[in-house]
Amino acid sequence: MRLFLNPSYGDVIECAYNRSVHSTTNYSPFEIVYDFNPLTPLDLIPLPVDKRVSLDGTQNAQVVKDLHAKIWQQIEKKNEQYAYKANKG
Repeated sequence: MRLFLNPSYGDVIECAYNRSVHSTTNYSPFEIVYDFNPLTPLDLIPLPVDKRVSLDGTQNAQVVKDLHAKIWQQIEKKNEQYAYKANKG
């Protein structure tokens, strides 16, 4: 897409894509990584320091594992819905 647009729009388009909620996961790519969804690019300066940034590696790993488990369940749910619709007819 960047090939067809003014190069100065590239960062804005990338930010818009990364904060768009995906129908399969019900999370945006940015939210999966940083556990929040910015409203504007200005929300990224500075990134909020919360449970995702922790000196306790075990706690941080558990937060990531819990998030990945929720996302995996959502993907499985969507796959079942797609299979049901595909096999229905």
